[in-house]
Amino acid sequence: MSNVTPAWKDYEKIGFRVIFIYFLLQALPFDWKFYSYLFTTPIFDLRYEDIFNLANYTTRFGAGPARYADWGILLLIAIAGAIVWTYADRQRARTYDAAFYWLRVILRYRLALALLAYGFLKLFVLQAPYPSLSSLNTPYGDFNRWKLFSLSLGIVPSYELFLGGVEIVLALGLLFRKTASIAAFIFLIFCGNIFVSNLAYEGGDQVYSLLLITYGLVILSFDLQRISRLLILQQPTAAATFKPVFEGIRKNGRWILKTAFLLFFVVIYGVKTGVGAKTDPYQYPTTKGLPAISGLYNVATFVVNGDTLAYSLTDSLRWRNVVFEEWNTVSILTNRQAPVDTNNRHLVKRDNAERLYEIEGTSGRHYYSYAADTAQHLLTLENRHPGLSGQTLSLRYSRPDKDHVILAGTTYSKDSIYVILEKVNKKYLLEEVANGGGRNRKLKL
Repeated sequence: MSNVTPAWKDYEKIGFRVIFIYFLLQALPFDWKFYSYLFTTPIFDLRYEDIFNLANYTTRFGAGPARYADWGILLLIAIAGAIVWTYADRQRARTYDAAFYWLRVILRYRLALALLAYGFLKLFVLQAPYPSLSSLNTPYGDFNRWKLFSLSLGIVPSYELFLGGVEIVLALGLLFRKTASIAAFIFLIFCGNIFVSNLAYEGGDQVYSLLLITYGLVILSFDLQRISRLLILQQPTAAATFKPVFEGIRKNGRWILKTAFLLFFVVIYGVKTGVGAKTDPYQYPTTKGLPAISGLYNVATFVVNGDTLAYSLTDSLRWRNVVFEEWNTVSILTNRQAPVDTNNRHLVKRDNAERLYEIEGTSGRHYYSYAADTAQHLLTLENRHPGLSGQTLSLRYSRPDKDHVILAGTTYSKDSIYVILEKVNKKYLLEEVANGGGRNRKLKL
């Protein structure tokens, strides 16, 4: 490494030592929970969900999501480490240009990893999927802010794809020293919008998005003074005086590691995500429901313990309508408000039972997963809300024709019910527009 640079002042050295230790602790996986997840992940059955979760793990000192308090603890550790470092280095007159370079390398790759992890999810329209039938039949006011934002992104898959493409291009720019500052500058604008969106819509990823912004600031800081001097102050500006020199094993090792990174996190992860988009989209369960049953159904007849209940907008017991999804979820609209799953974080889960995107952020419908015994014509429904999984319904079903479903059985409160469902041939504006309607065409619903 060439090292012809001005001497560092004492306060610059102390500040750098704190920054170096702090960001090293943030960027590298020193948390035992990361290795616990790593060693319990089946290597020979590695899926894109596993790669994403490993790539986006951050050091945390408690259960649950990362918090700003974790940053404070890491900062205290960094200050203590800097004090020890300062004492050990007190007799040496040195600069930390090489250390600053390697810190930027670590943060460049760490930030690129985060962008690739999210970028491919967006590129294949996995992060914010198209709204389910249940969501399309839920009143607007029954969604919280975060869910409205996610659904709004899900109805424009081409825009989500574009955002994913931008993230992947920025990630590739960060991998090369000559384009890293340009990529970091564009990223700060891009991720700044994501951070503000998390604040405005009460998203749960604001801590992580702000962390990535701090990475971008450190990467850009190396060139920021010269850029500001040249473009804003319009003054003569010297080129960077520090330039890494790679020779022999270092040069070959550098390209081997870069190639391995690109192969695993671009090629392999990209292919796995693309395949997963077709066979294993993580936001919704993948277990198939009953064939040819998906759709919206009005409740034509509802009998409880032998009493027929008329349709009512105020009765808390009677069902108003039912939605069967293509997967094994059925949602029921009643006048009894459903409990809200308040999770507002972006979670990527392997297990179908943990894929709760359809119930998160909404209070409008009661969601159940069902297991179908087609020989006995029996449906066993289990409440999808994590706190109500013990609520089950055992219902026999029959389908006299393609537009009717008859359910009969007992609820979790031991009431007997008999329900006749009539399928509604409902048209959805989003689908009608996609199938040929448009601003310059007449659209009839």
